[in-house]
Amino acid sequence: MPGLWLKGDVATNPVLDWSFTDKYQTVKVQTRDRLWLPHSITTYCVSYNGQLYLTSVYRAGLQYPHGRRWNENVARDPRVRIKIGDQLFDRTLVYVTDPDVRAAVIRNKATKYPEQIIPRTSYINVFRVVSNDERASN
Repeated sequence: MPGLWLKGDVATNPVLDWSFTDKYQTVKVQTRDRLWLPHSITTYCVSYNGQLYLTSVYRAGLQYPHGRRWNENVARDPRVRIKIGDQLFDRTLVYVTDPDVRAAVIRNKATKYPEQIIPRTSYINVFRVVSNDERASN
């Protein structure tokens, strides 16, 4: 069930290595809807090469960003708040189009979540978590 505002301690230090997230099964992500109201969901997180990635599985017939409200929100405004443990991170999500990075993240996801069964006809959308400053410089 989606929620509204995430609560916790806002992390202000830069994160150089996100592999600490390997011990967390899920994270919460707060996006903003068209009226700028918060919309929070729980999703899986995967680290790869020290970077943090979020994934969103689409069944056959759905096309990004439609079909998942949080994806539609991110496509419109990629700035998010992520809750990991009790800490909040204000970040930006970047849609991953590089097939090699995408494949590596999906492999790491399969290793971290062996119980998750994803139908072959599904498509896994991948987002890289970047600092808001990094997004501005891209």
